[in-house]
Amino acid sequence: MSVNSYKEDEHSTGTSKRNTLKRLFSYLLFYKKKITFVLVIMGFCVVVSLLNPLFMEYAIDNDITSGNMSGLVRLILAAAVLNLLMVAGIRLRMYLMADITNSILVTIRQELYTHIQTLDFNFFDSRPTGKILSRIIGDINSLKDVLGNFVTTMIPDLLTVIAVAGIMLVKNPPLALAALCSLPLMALGMWLIQTISHKRWQIFRKKASNLNAFIHEDISGIRVIQSFTAEQETAETFRELVKEHRHSFIRACRMNDSLGSIIDFSWGLGVAAMYFVGIRILGTDQVSLGTFIAFGTYIGMFWSPIMNLSNFYNQIITNLAAAERIFEVLDTKPEITDENDSVMPPMKGDVVFQNVCFSYDNKVNVLQNVSFHIHPGETIALVGPTGAGKTTIVNLISRFYDVQKGAVLIDGIDVRSVTTLSLRSQMGIMTQDNFLFTGTIRDNIRYGRLDATDDEIIAAAKAVHAHEFIMKLEKGYDTELKERGGGLSVGQKQLLAFARTMISDPSILILDEATSSIDTNTELLVQEGIETLLQGRTSFVIAHRLSTIQKADRIFVIDQGGILEEGNAHELLEKKGAYYRLHMAQMALPVS
Repeated sequence: MSVNSYKEDEHSTGTSKRNTLKRLFSYLLFYKKKITFVLVIMGFCVVVSLLNPLFMEYAIDNDITSGNMSGLVRLILAAAVLNLLMVAGIRLRMYLMADITNSILVTIRQELYTHIQTLDFNFFDSRPTGKILSRIIGDINSLKDVLGNFVTTMIPDLLTVIAVAGIMLVKNPPLALAALCSLPLMALGMWLIQTISHKRWQIFRKKASNLNAFIHEDISGIRVIQSFTAEQETAETFRELVKEHRHSFIRACRMNDSLGSIIDFSWGLGVAAMYFVGIRILGTDQVSLGTFIAFGTYIGMFWSPIMNLSNFYNQIITNLAAAERIFEVLDTKPEITDENDSVMPPMKGDVVFQNVCFSYDNKVNVLQNVSFHIHPGETIALVGPTGAGKTTIVNLISRFYDVQKGAVLIDGIDVRSVTTLSLRSQMGIMTQDNFLFTGTIRDNIRYGRLDATDDEIIAAAKAVHAHEFIMKLEKGYDTELKERGGGLSVGQKQLLAFARTMISDPSILILDEATSSIDTNTELLVQEGIETLLQGRTSFVIAHRLSTIQKADRIFVIDQGGILEEGNAHELLEKKGAYYRLHMAQMALPVS
């Protein structure tokens, strides 16, 4: 899938409409017993509705003309009982189908969410969060009427149309053919409309996705917007996106609405043809008054379901694009997959890069033939300019991406040959984005290891000197955090994220700018707290602040697709190379 933002429409896949509908309606098969019961109820209701005109015909041509009032009363009572049962059946059918369709929506949404959780970083790098949310929420909700009406509208109305046509053909073929003469015109109109309408509804879904993506991005970045007083510019962008969304919706609806006009015209033409044939060609001597009334009722019973079916057809056209978008994500295969069920044994922390090449776009290599060997328990610092590949290296160790060439080995095992769960569960990863979830501080720290005890949580917080500020809060560890940790300082959020990483007790520790948002005094305390935790663990520390990595066993200077320099701080300063220049720049001293 191509990279896109709210400014670009998503690419549509050329999925077969038939296959999409077949796949969507296959979810109904999980509720065979309930749907069978619903179909029985609907069958009864259809039979009763088909009998009503025959009751009228019999009453007019027999009981009323002959004055048989007792027979007429019995007929009315029988019809009343049957119709009351039909009304009760319709109510029960509606309740059962609402329960089934809601259960199906929950199933599809759970499948989609679970599948998205398995996708790799490339999927999320290629689209805004708002567009993903649009599929999980909006697109799935739009399928409710389609699923429900497939059973409650399409099946009974289709049966009604077939049954009515059969009854009319049996009773009077010439009248029946006259009444149905406009069907080819209607079929041609429906084909033309669906061809154009489906494309328009695809465009509408894309515009709705763009709008959701912008709203999510705008709200997430509201602090930046207000800081730069860009409210007017974002409001203008929102206005343009809403305009496009509205315009695409109106164009799609206009095409859909024209289908009703075609049905009405075909209906009227059929009625006119029936009466013309019945009165002018056959004559009233061949067609009784009761038959005329029964046919008048039947032709309404024929075209009314046709109208319902056309509305259902409109729903399919309207929401087919939503189903396509959902199945497109479900069919997206994660690039990071487990080749087998092999489990990574307890790690010692021996890490080897063998001639690793990696590119995000398969064009420009971020890493080119990178090789190194890290011994268990070593602390490795990665420094270098932004975009040099520091974070890429640790992402490859964690297997968030796969190398294009070469191999990454841990304890002599290729990371691609074991399950990602067994690999990452033995790593402690703290990224630059210190994301905190809505919930208590205790729950956020425990997220690092779900079976951690309260004592272990407190010990981890103390190790990174987060315990002090936590206890100053009104509810301590039970303090409820807002979304993304709102209400805490950046430094406090980073300390909580650090405690969450520490409690996982990892064999390999990855700290990506772990102390970038902590003040100098707190940083000194944190360094004291983590020194014991680093012992016996292989650690990778990415830092722009060189003062934080002076005790690292080795420092890798990353640039130009590889390792420019390697050594401890003292050795690299003596070389007076790339590291020396970085050191002098941070000290604000002239380079000699």
